[in-house]
Amino acid sequence: MEVVTRFAPSPTGYIHIGNVRSAIYPYLLARQTNGKMILRIEDTDRERFVEGATELIEDTLNWLGLEWDEGPIIGGPHAPYFQSERKEIYHAWARKLIAAGRAYADPTPPEVIDSYRRECNSKKVPFLYRNFRPENTPEWEPGLPLRFKAEPKNYDWVDEVMGKMHTGPEVLDDIILIKKDGYPTYNFAHIVDDAEMGVTHVMRGVEYLSSTPNYLALYEALGLKRPKLVSLPHILAPQGNKKLGKRDGAKSVTEYRADGILPETMLNYLACLGWNDGTEQEIYTKQELIEKFSLQRIQNSGARYDETKLLWLNGQWIRKIFVEQGAKALYDRTIGFWPEAANSYPEDYKVAVLSIIYDRLKTLSDLHTMTSYFFEDPRIDLNMLVDNKFLKKFSESELENLLKLSISKLTNLEAWDKETLQDCLNGLLVETNTKPAELFSLIRIALSFAPFSPALNLTLDVLGKETSLARLNAVARAI
Repeated sequence: MEVVTRFAPSPTGYIHIGNVRSAIYPYLLARQTNGKMILRIEDTDRERFVEGATELIEDTLNWLGLEWDEGPIIGGPHAPYFQSERKEIYHAWARKLIAAGRAYADPTPPEVIDSYRRECNSKKVPFLYRNFRPENTPEWEPGLPLRFKAEPKNYDWVDEVMGKMHTGPEVLDDIILIKKDGYPTYNFAHIVDDAEMGVTHVMRGVEYLSSTPNYLALYEALGLKRPKLVSLPHILAPQGNKKLGKRDGAKSVTEYRADGILPETMLNYLACLGWNDGTEQEIYTKQELIEKFSLQRIQNSGARYDETKLLWLNGQWIRKIFVEQGAKALYDRTIGFWPEAANSYPEDYKVAVLSIIYDRLKTLSDLHTMTSYFFEDPRIDLNMLVDNKFLKKFSESELENLLKLSISKLTNLEAWDKETLQDCLNGLLVETNTKPAELFSLIRIALSFAPFSPALNLTLDVLGKETSLARLNAVARAI
């Protein structure tokens, strides 16, 4: 049997990292088994629909490399893939339930239903609508809510992550299938769509576990075979005490992308947030994830979100791309992240800059602050010299003399490359009887006035002789 999975997001706003993980696992299983993944847009909640959210979902999946086999843009044999365009399909299935005596039109006003709920609250008993089911119901037509007629009983099933499950009749209720506006509820629509589209594995958040008995009752009433049910654990806040929310610092995938997180990183991190292959491996390519993924290794407890780990992993991926694919391949990812002053410099110069600072980057947005002095002269701040822990013991005249001697030696160099520059710097250490942390800190700060710069010989090499000497002379004069 071909494995068919689906990702069925709602276009109600930004796409959260929890939503994305619900796309990654179905994708990995489909690719591993040579099956297919369907993208379906669950847009029947018209009040919460956000213009442009569908395009954002599609763009995010494409950015992550999670291509779908059927769905918007590419089409497929089960079109349409927008639930708002499938209304007649849901109505046809609803009429099957009506004909079987398993669904009824509900004319009860909302305020009366609220009174039933208050009555149950006052008696401290669970509110179940089936206990207030109207006796004489009209013939259903769009404009009236349609409810499922529950037949309370025990249900047993196997969740691929949670294991054997059991519930009693007390959790079954007359859930709404079709709303007053004619659109289906999620509870009904996803069951119809999964059946029509041949979905074999339904993966969704563990929060839907409590609703599963009602879904099982619908499968049964409609004569449908149950798909395999896979409950994905919550992504927890950093403290591990609750489900991750925006207030806990989690951003949308779009924001992480804008901050310079690589798609390889996001895919790698989210795939391992609730799953592991039983080894100590932490860096996975997409192909490795496809090969190693298994439902059996999805954990059944929540996975704690850790942005520090995400940033570390991004740094690892930046280095991996540079080492395995080359400086130009990494440079092609950096467009839009350089300081504005870099726009007037040629590409080969920026590649050279990237080549000596890439291993210090946590995100691509770090380029903006880490490289600005390569493109414009920094503002001279002598406090950075006199307050430096390695330079405090030197007087201003001693600092000036050290700089002037360094300028003289560098000026007389016939070649200007990293090897020659390192030899020159090593010779200066001997001649001035200083330590690398002292002399090199002085020259480094004078060149960049930045809290960080790469190895000094590499910085001098990329800046070039003219710029380097001009900056050192300017600081010597300022002292």
